[in-house]
Amino acid sequence: MTITDEQHEALRSLLGAWALGAVQPREGAEVEAHLTGCPECAEHAERLREAAGWLSVEEPLDQPAALRKQVLDWCLARRPADLPVPAWGMPYAAETAKFDALLRDLGPEEWQEVAELPWHGGTEYLRPAEVLCHLAAVDGYLAVALGLPDPVPSGTGPTGTAASGTGPAAERRVPPQEAVLPSVPRVPQQAGRPWARIAERTARLTAEQAGQPPQRVRARWRRHCHRLVRSAALAPQGNTPVDFGFVTVPLRDAFVDRAFECYVHGEDVARAVAYPYDPPAPQHLRQMIDLAVRMLPLALAGQRAAHPELTGAAVGAPDGGPGRAVGARTGRRVRLVIDGPAAGEWLIPLDGPEAGPLVGEPVAVMVLDGLEFCQLAAAHRDPDRLPVGEHGDRAAIREVLRATPLLSRP
Repeated sequence: MTITDEQHEALRSLLGAWALGAVQPREGAEVEAHLTGCPECAEHAERLREAAGWLSVEEPLDQPAALRKQVLDWCLARRPADLPVPAWGMPYAAETAKFDALLRDLGPEEWQEVAELPWHGGTEYLRPAEVLCHLAAVDGYLAVALGLPDPVPSGTGPTGTAASGTGPAAERRVPPQEAVLPSVPRVPQQAGRPWARIAERTARLTAEQAGQPPQRVRARWRRHCHRLVRSAALAPQGNTPVDFGFVTVPLRDAFVDRAFECYVHGEDVARAVAYPYDPPAPQHLRQMIDLAVRMLPLALAGQRAAHPELTGAAVGAPDGGPGRAVGARTGRRVRLVIDGPAAGEWLIPLDGPEAGPLVGEPVAVMVLDGLEFCQLAAAHRDPDRLPVGEHGDRAAIREVLRATPLLSRP
């Protein structure tokens, strides 16, 4: 069948769409019929079909997780930072950047997805913008400790007192930098639920941000993160005390705590929108594990107070040990062995100071994957179903496993 030059050009103009499978069935049939009798168009169509195959290659377009660090390391090797971020601030910088990268890719429908945020007291159900308000509300405790503006609107400050004006509250906005704080976290006396203040701050910031475009909420949160990281570079020792209301920790520990929560909730949001999410870098994960282990004695103490029948008793040394009387009480310890990229070992004291000094061998050894331990600390795992390598006193191991989720909070 002969065709006119005009019809030939019309069919030739469809070859690109045909190669991509983007033509109507009737048009596709006409193109394919034409190709059987036109060698020139058939050769051109073959090249277009080959190019279209490259466009649809089934490989992820996301860059490797290590690429960002490689590029930054290369840049810093050529020109060191004027104010380098301390090692304890790096997990926060990395996790906030990773979460921000996820949020930048969200479409309007994904911003409306509801993420489940489990903790040991229940489950919170928040949209991504509300998760950002929650993270910023808790980050506000660090901001106030560093002398930065509190991201939560005026009303009451992080400590429940006036956030502006004169008097004690105003004096506490900028505490002395690099004040020395004991390595063991201090837990102040609490009235009512210890998490109520965080929930109230989150609700206040969420109400203020209601109606804002989600990307504007994201941009505001990101600016706040940058300010915190820059301020951390000015306090490299990280000794400034940060009072969360239910516990006071040094700034260096507070930054690792915030990195851990950002990772956990970033993964919660990624799960809600079916988005891949990488775990923390091994060196950052190890810092998170170390902080959780150092906080565990507080969780164990709370567990003993709430359920004394579930905890074991301190054991006496059979021979008293050097310089000790037979039958003297000694505190128990469990050796935690973390497997995987963040491998390491820690000794966890099970009993309070009243149990006596920590002497002798641990009563048990437990082996856990580092990510699984962090998920347990976030109450994202069931302690009775977690795969654990065990040796020694199984009751002591159960005691640690059931106390670990108590480190989580809303």
